Formats: sequence, structure tokens, C-alpha cells
Amino acid sequence: MSDRPKFFDDLAGVAGGAISAIAGLREEMQSLVRARVEEGLRRLDVVKREDFDAMAELARRAKAEVEALERRVAKLEAAAPESHTPEDITG
Repeated sequence: MSDRPKFFDDLAGVAGGAISAIAGLREEMQSLVRARVEEGLRRLDVVKREDFDAMAELARRAKAEVEALERRVAKLEAAAPESHTPEDITG
């Protein structure tokens, strides 16, 4: 009967080792899948969300600046004594 507790200790050790091995295998599979997906996205020339968001912010700022410049030009044109068209300036 003294072997019985040792048997359960051994069984628990094997089960613990198996669980660790399964956890390691799971992490390895996640890494492989992630690498394959990223490779596929690179081949498809898909941008990352962070890059898209950065470019969208740049576009938003540029649009706001263009709108402000358009308002400024309109105000300057309205204040000018005589109106000049682009053809008048370029000749």
C-alpha cells in the first residue's frame, strides 16, 4: 500500500508535464498562425490599422488647413479693390 501514494504523485507529475507541454504547443501554434497571417497580409499589401489611422489623421489635418486657406483667400479676394482672375495673373 505504500506504492499507491507514489503512484498518484507520479501520475500528477506526468499530468503536470503534459499540461505544460500542451501549453507550450499552444503558444507555438499561435506564433506560427500569427506569422502566416502577417505574411499573407504583406503579400496582399494590406496596411496595418495603426498606419491607416495615422494617415487618416494627416489627411484630416491637411483638409482643415486647406479649408482655412480657402477662407483666407476668399477674404483677401473680397477685400481687394479689383478682382483678378488666375488668367490675369498668369498672363
